Amino acid sequence: MKGPSIRELPDAELAKRLQDARQELFSLRLQRASGKLTNPARVVAVRQTIARILTVMRERQRGERR
Repeated sequence: MKGPSIRELPDAELAKRLQDARQELFSLRLQRASGKLTNPARVVAVRQTIARILTVMRERQRGERR
């Protein structure tokens, strides 16, 4: 998920996507620890998605305060 498509989402949807991404990251970490992870690059992709979502959420918070 890239920045422009994330920016179009409402706040409630962003929060849900963040929760889903964090759950997926947890699952991927468990798979990596047990040696069953088939796509290690997915961990990096999910972490980047989480960072993008958090960035958009923080930008919106800062914009509301001004």
